[in-house]
Amino acid sequence: ESVTVLDLPDEQATRAIASRLADEVRGGDVLALWGGLGVGKTVFARALVQARTGAEIEVPSPTFTLVQIYEGVGPDAADLFHFDLYRIDAPEDALELGIEDAFAGGIAVIEWPDRLGPFLPAKRLDLVFADVPGRANARELRLSGDASWRRRLAGAGFA
Repeated sequence: ESVTVLDLPDEQATRAIASRLADEVRGGDVLALWGGLGVGKTVFARALVQARTGAEIEVPSPTFTLVQIYEGVGPDAADLFHFDLYRIDAPEDALELGIEDAFAGGIAVIEWPDRLGPFLPAKRLDLVFADVPGRANARELRLSGDASWRRRLAGAGFA
């Protein structure tokens, strides 16, 4: 499995990458956002939603609602599900949030995907965010996925 490593010097760079990736995602895709608190997962998810909807809409963090659904967005009109699973106690709790519907035909953007345990699909794009030591707002983003994702990322100039 190949990994693409991107240097994100600031939040603007994180938003720009999310906007580029928004053009590549489509119904059935799962994006798993990994990393600790404050590394840019929500910044990325918010920018991806805004790019898909084509609007500067308010994109609240689903920290308390656990999921926000944006209906019929982007060129394929797929529903986009933004999950924040930080507060769930057991993987089964995610099933009550409609996560299976998201996997079936929507776009699932998942913060804290480790909370899904066995329910996290193997076919997904992993986005691992990490702080860069000595650079206050900089992040490193590692993208990895299966052969299909590698082709799509390469086609989008992420190789």
